Amino acid sequence: MATATKICLTPAHGGVYSVPGLSWASARKVSEVLQHDMENHHVYLNNIGFHDHIVHFMLTIWALGASPETIQLQYEREAKRQRPAFPRDEALVSSFHDKKKFMKFMYQEEQYSNYLAFFQGEITRKGVPAVINEYLFGGDELAESLLSRMFAGLVHPIIHLGFGIEFQQPAIVAQALAQASVHQDYLADRFYRPTEALSASTPKTSKALVEIITEMRRDQHLRDAALHGDTEIFEDGILKRADAAILKYCSQWKVPEDQIDEKLVEMINTAIDWTATAQNPKKELKLDFFYIHAVNLSIFFKAFMDLPYLKASDKARLLEMKGRMDLLIWASRKMPEPQPDDIMNYPIHLGWPEVFAQSYLHPSDDGHLSKFVRTVAFAEQLCRPYEDSKTLPVRGDMWLKIGNIAVDSVGVIFQDLWVRGSGFSESWEKFGPRT
Repeated sequence: MATATKICLTPAHGGVYSVPGLSWASARKVSEVLQHDMENHHVYLNNIGFHDHIVHFMLTIWALGASPETIQLQYEREAKRQRPAFPRDEALVSSFHDKKKFMKFMYQEEQYSNYLAFFQGEITRKGVPAVINEYLFGGDELAESLLSRMFAGLVHPIIHLGFGIEFQQPAIVAQALAQASVHQDYLADRFYRPTEALSASTPKTSKALVEIITEMRRDQHLRDAALHGDTEIFEDGILKRADAAILKYCSQWKVPEDQIDEKLVEMINTAIDWTATAQNPKKELKLDFFYIHAVNLSIFFKAFMDLPYLKASDKARLLEMKGRMDLLIWASRKMPEPQPDDIMNYPIHLGWPEVFAQSYLHPSDDGHLSKFVRTVAFAEQLCRPYEDSKTLPVRGDMWLKIGNIAVDSVGVIFQDLWVRGSGFSESWEKFGPRT
């Protein structure tokens, strides 16, 4: 049984999307390696904030049918890169019950082990539903801070939370909350609170994401605000040079409580579209490293929206935050002109089983590829009943074509799997010509 301190997968834990025939042997192996990761590794694999992706990688390839041998092989490859966990300070862990003391130590990576121990204790005592409602949706200063921090670090904390929720693993939920606790919180003041205030002052009707994107692409000031050399692509980039514009556009994405299902479909379909079509017509096909994070997060919103213990208002707000973050990510990479023909004209030579196998057997990817193709395959099923909608650009066999592009574009290479900033000509210089 899975607990706040023990990871335990069974073939019944396939999540919102998995292949048929998940085995007990793979379930035992993925449980074993994730337990080892939790007990031995830090949240960051280096001192500049690169994340440990092992949870994301292992659970995804488990759901896609990887064998125990493949899970072990890929775990050993990734484990070599990790930093050891910091020791726990039990007195400090106990002090976190005082929320002011809890907040005093946030955004300090060396406190991750302490926050993990704290949330493991909270979940053991109260259960996941109560902890989620208190620490993310409680409405107090700490909850508001943790909720915005979930989207920091290029959305890694909330991706981690999604894995914990989707695969029913309380320990991974605890990891996600601890991870958010050691991330920065500039998004609250610089992005989320201002967009919510603007949204509240305008009509309740929401524009479609494709409509907002079209308007954003025409805004030359917004386009010019994204620079290739930006290190902090949000804080020092688009939120600094075009804050009024980006806040205006992002506030126009709204999720009425009675349209959550439709808005979920719109969000995931649109994210996959602007990610897949962000190509350079003169260069080989590549997916944008930043954009795929918006896609890879999307699958978990089905699990979030299905939670019986979240209020509809909290679900709507969370989905609004996701759509607005998507627009921010897209704008930060200079909003490349879409190349839909690259998708429409792409030959399908692999079915989904072959796409999945190529993704989880890749010799150097750390899970971004397998997460992407799993999300696209899931989105195909989710969006199919809505394909007549004019606001959904991806339909028909485009899903499998995108899956083929994803695995073909990385091949079996060991570097430069992704373009990092598809709207910048400089980002494409290292890649070969279109053949």
